[in-house]
Amino acid sequence: MQTIVKQFQELSLEELYQILQVRAAIFVVEQDCPYQDLDDKDQQAIHVWLEDEQGIQAYCRVLDRGVNFAEVSIGRVVTATRGKGLGYQVMQQAITVAKDNYAATAIRVSAQVYAKGFYEKSGFKQASTEYLEDNIPHIEMLWETKS
Repeated sequence: MQTIVKQFQELSLEELYQILQVRAAIFVVEQDCPYQDLDDKDQQAIHVWLEDEQGIQAYCRVLDRGVNFAEVSIGRVVTATRGKGLGYQVMQQAITVAKDNYAATAIRVSAQVYAKGFYEKSGFKQASTEYLEDNIPHIEMLWETKS
């Protein structure tokens, strides 16, 4: 499994296509949730993914402060292969990217409620009440460096 980290401008057309394909497969098709995935934030993101010979197996994007939240944020977290710890692995890589590139001491995510435990494993804590986003229950969660 190879970890890849790229700015939007560094993505090849094939990589961009694969990223959009895996996001659509999970968020739109699997979750039966038509929503506008292309939100003009990918161009500002650092894209982090794990891939093998079959393609992208886990993906997320890291956004600087002020793009999504006041804090650095991680979003569009997906795993094509489940049960192998790849989601946790890509999150750990994304946290490192956030710290290394944006000097992040706090990272906020908008998490689907069912995934709360997943984010807690990476050190995130619930930071909001439940709300609907694209008709799916979400909560904000916050990761902070240990003082």
